[in-house]
Amino acid sequence: MGVCLFYFVDLLSMYVSPAVMSGQAAMAFMDTLHQNVSWFAVLFAMIAISSGFIELRRTQIELDEKNELLADLSSKLAKFLPAQLYNSIFAGRHSARVAAKRKKLTIFFSDIADFTETTDSLESEELTNLLNQYLTEMSKIAISHGATIDKYVGDAIMAFFGDPTSRGSKEDAIACVKMAIDMQRRLRELQLDWLDLGSEKPFQLRLGINTDFCTVGNFGSEDRMDYTIIGSEVNLAARLQSHAELGGILVAHETSSLIKDTILTEEQEPVSVKGFAHPVRVYSVVGIYEELEKDSRIIREERQGVRLLVDLTKGDLASAIAAVENVLARLRG
Repeated sequence: MGVCLFYFVDLLSMYVSPAVMSGQAAMAFMDTLHQNVSWFAVLFAMIAISSGFIELRRTQIELDEKNELLADLSSKLAKFLPAQLYNSIFAGRHSARVAAKRKKLTIFFSDIADFTETTDSLESEELTNLLNQYLTEMSKIAISHGATIDKYVGDAIMAFFGDPTSRGSKEDAIACVKMAIDMQRRLRELQLDWLDLGSEKPFQLRLGINTDFCTVGNFGSEDRMDYTIIGSEVNLAARLQSHAELGGILVAHETSSLIKDTILTEEQEPVSVKGFAHPVRVYSVVGIYEELEKDSRIIREERQGVRLLVDLTKGDLASAIAAVENVLARLRG
């Protein structure tokens, strides 16, 4: 508007003024008019620019407030979703529709043994604090190893590896078993703390792990969905947990095969599991090879065509030496 007004006055002074007054008077009138209109145009421009900056600042403040609100809502939503699923949704890789797919996963189940008996003497507030502390510590370990926490069922934890992201079946299985070992280790530390606080029967864990093809995805309706896994192999992991020893980790045959180069397992007697026609081969997790060697519990040597493993916790040293010497004699012969 200011520019248009200035242009209009300029045209008026150029074509109208010389027609109604002398040339000198017209020039003087044009100078006076230009000066007055110039100040008006500058003032109008300053007001317009100031108004623009004020409006821009107001818009920026509103945008910042909305971003803070979204960030707050986002952080609250993250507490109700597995970390991988949350990141996948916000990265646009996970669709919000009912859909599922078959995929090889490593499934993990944990449960506190004799939970009801252990907590009968606790007040509800004490029980809540104790259970929340336990679940918090276990969840931290699960997330640090990359697990997708499916759900909490009371004191039980169900998690899996392989979706929505996967490092490969072998690496997923190794990560899952290492997570389970860290959970048992952390629980032993918590048991000492709970004993110091007067707890008579600290929690004892049983863990079960299975690797196989499952159906994973969004189940439910278009209005309410649950991201989870289903299938008989999921149930097997839960059943293995119930057959594990106190403080033990029991894994299925395929899981043991995937982790055998990194983690030592011992085959147990096959177990009969509800829903499976034949007994299931199971293995108890002993530990990670590197840690067992460091603790002088085993001697392990691997070369091309040679694999030697001596368990120093079983049998006597003399029998181990005799076995190795027998192997040497056969090699030399």
